[in-house]
Amino acid sequence: MTDADAIKHEAEIANLNANTAKLQAEMSKLLAEGKQIKVSTFLAPFLAAAAVMGGGAALARLFFIGS
Repeated sequence: MTDADAIKHEAEIANLNANTAKLQAEMSKLLAEGKQIKVSTFLAPFLAAAAVMGGGAALARLFFIGS
């Protein structure tokens, strides 16, 4: 292997290392976003149920208990 080939291979390795670092950063970002989505979709049904129950309780108090 000549010096020119060695330099070319070193440059290619450096480029691959840079691309690997970019991909790792992107994966970390996507995993963090996925956790946020998971929490949101987990809590949404409970919040909706609480809103429906609260609304039902308010209507019951207004029409049936208020008299």
